[in-house]
Amino acid sequence: MKSLVSVIMPYYKKRNYFFKSINSALKQTYTNFEILIIYDDQNRNDLEYITTCVKNDSRIKIILNDKNRGVAYSRNKALSIAQGEYIAFLDCDDYWDLKKIEIQLNFMLINGYDFSHTTYQIVNYKEKIIGTIKARKILKYKELLKSCDIGLSSVILKRNLLKNMKFPELKTKEDFVLWLALAKKSVNLIGLDKSLMFWRQIPNSLSSSIMQKLSDAYKVYYYYENKNFFYSIFYIIRLSTYALFKKINLYLSFFKLQKQ
Repeated sequence: MKSLVSVIMPYYKKRNYFFKSINSALKQTYTNFEILIIYDDQNRNDLEYITTCVKNDSRIKIILNDKNRGVAYSRNKALSIAQGEYIAFLDCDDYWDLKKIEIQLNFMLINGYDFSHTTYQIVNYKEKIIGTIKARKILKYKELLKSCDIGLSSVILKRNLLKNMKFPELKTKEDFVLWLALAKKSVNLIGLDKSLMFWRQIPNSLSSSIMQKLSDAYKVYYYYENKNFFYSIFYIIRLSTYALFKKINLYLSFFKLQKQ
């Protein structure tokens, strides 16, 4: 029997993107999955819309938070009730290739991998592809410290890897801390160079807030990785430099696509 995959989807004010996101999961060629939607908002205005989108599919569970508690809390809550042997993450503004789970899980099973992430494409608010982030074959702790190129919505991992582990309650980079923790435990963070996920770049989102990113980056290095103040600042500068180069490369590749 095929392994059950638990798909974790925190929801907070993503009505404009949710339909495409949930459909990319529901229409997967791999069908043995459950979807855990964590409704992370005390305002219930979007709840009826979500219920309409999922159409009483028995594979979907909607879990309500009493108020907005953030993605880390929501993912941890979903992990505590997930039944799958494997966990997949899908943020409600991202979406998948319809063969994602099938291709990625086969890749993991054939090679005996417990963790994998994939290459993914970045799309803007007009649904245009503006760049690609390529998955590196394997990421070790020291390389990961320099730059987190793992797209959360591209990750599938064995649930038992996260035993006694949680996402820290940061507003951004909470996944970065978790991947670093796994790398320190010598988990192979394997990249599959197939573009199976689409990451949506949204203006004014938390992930686009420079000050929030810098603040959380400091917490990653100083509090979670136990680097001293000067090393933490050095790592932040290096992380920001890598991020700048990635952004420049994205713009260059976008202009090339426009000229074709």
